[in-house]
Amino acid sequence: MSGLATALSAASSLLALAGMGQAASGWRSVRRFSREQHARPTQRPPITLLKPLYGDEPLLEQALDSVCGQDYPDFQVVFGVQDVSDPAIAVVQLMQRRYPHIEIDLVIDATPHGSNRKVANLINMLPSAHHDLLVIADSDLHCAPDYLERIVAGFQDPKVGLVTTLYAGLAANASLPARLGASAINHGFLPGALMSRDLGRQDCLGATMALRRATLQAIGGFHALVDHLADDNVLGQKVRALGLTIRIATTVPATTVPETSLSALFRHELRWSRTILSLVPLEFALSSIQFPLFWALLAWGISGSAWVGLLVPACWATRALAARGIDRALGLVRAGLASPVPLLLLPLRDAMSMAIILASYASDKVEWRGQMMHTRPPPPLEPETTAETASARQGTVLS
Repeated sequence: MSGLATALSAASSLLALAGMGQAASGWRSVRRFSREQHARPTQRPPITLLKPLYGDEPLLEQALDSVCGQDYPDFQVVFGVQDVSDPAIAVVQLMQRRYPHIEIDLVIDATPHGSNRKVANLINMLPSAHHDLLVIADSDLHCAPDYLERIVAGFQDPKVGLVTTLYAGLAANASLPARLGASAINHGFLPGALMSRDLGRQDCLGATMALRRATLQAIGGFHALVDHLADDNVLGQKVRALGLTIRIATTVPATTVPETSLSALFRHELRWSRTILSLVPLEFALSSIQFPLFWALLAWGISGSAWVGLLVPACWATRALAARGIDRALGLVRAGLASPVPLLLLPLRDAMSMAIILASYASDKVEWRGQMMHTRPPPPLEPETTAETASARQGTVLS
């Protein structure tokens, strides 16, 4: 074996060993988080939950039902769509019939405000929010009944300006892509987010973003986010710039993983990956360490050595034990809020993750719900007033 091959094999072996350590550390961080005591809030102020919607996604009815069925004394849910023909409207109307005692409003408004359609939707929805504590939650989020109570508990400290949550992956079907997507969230993103927190980072995780109306106004409202793809990251930065902190609530909802094809999953994860690359390029490059099976297989393929080949089962066992440990620590599989990982497919999961990392450097374009965007936001354009946009601005609120 040449000197270069020897060096590459040695480097890959070291990265595999580092990845094993990272997997164990992530498992430890999850166990520590799972043991945090839930402090019940001394007060339960009224809440407005903002849920921007787009289309009839897989498991949408189950996700919206988990939100409307919250065990909380006083809350309003505002759903928003931008098209009068959006099929999600029928699901919202079902929730209104199923929960007549809950204040559920539907805003239909196509007013454009910037390049981020989700934030534009929130801008249109905000006038219908009646309460000063706002919780913004993704459409595909599945929540435990005490989700709102645990978020409110995070505001007991007046220095907290924003409360966010971790989230797990819930496969919408039994397909290989959905299982692989859930594994990336449960055993990659989730422990990684906690390890970053342990190192002092305070990130806003976009599935749940809760803040007071006064805080939102102080950062310039939703308009300050409307031209950013990573609106959650920008929101977190602006809240911290006010001298306030970000807290992770002691609840872990689940997000739906709907993909049925590997190509769809690849595009979805590529959007996440390119967004992270644009925000934290150094941390993004270092994240490749968390795929030890890839590095072990690469080292073995280069060297052909039986001794190096022993790294493969060692990395596989470490990844499998960490994955199973994370599932048990959070109890999400048992609660039906996450999907068990296909341990036999961990090598494929690591290889696909590395392919996505490499592809992330090829472009800054991402596809988001049929819309092509750039991770670097363009300068905002002055909207043109036409008969079409004037008509779009006449929103409708259905209670």
